[in-house]
Amino acid sequence: MQQRLAIARTLAADPIILLMDEPFGALDSQNREFLQLQLLKAQTEEKKTILFVTHDVEEAIFLADRLIILTARPASIKKTLDINLEKPRDLDLKTDEKFMKIKRQVLNLTREEAQKSDKQRKGKKQKIEKIRIEKKFSLKRHKK
Repeated sequence: MQQRLAIARTLAADPIILLMDEPFGALDSQNREFLQLQLLKAQTEEKKTILFVTHDVEEAIFLADRLIILTARPASIKKTLDINLEKPRDLDLKTDEKFMKIKRQVLNLTREEAQKSDKQRKGKKQKIEKIRIEKKFSLKRHKK
């Protein structure tokens, strides 16, 4: 209910662009789907531009006209995909073959970035460990 109220309050202010950062992340699947449908309805009726940030690939495809996929850190645009799925959209779309094809494409792109990010994280951990060991060794030499 709080999310519905927050969205309604934002729409009442009549912004030109609606910025939404993971607004449905903490919701259960039924409420998430309900609010996704409500958001699509509001977007269609109000003709608003919505910049929606999410890590949920299915949600992104379902809500978007265009997806912008970012790279691992430092983030830059990896790929922009136009989502040419018919409107109005309903929940059955999520099992449509065209939808699934887009989902596979997006998942492949995001997996590549997740792997790069994991390698970066491991590399940083190794550097930190090397510095820690060198510092420990250096301290031992100075104590003598």
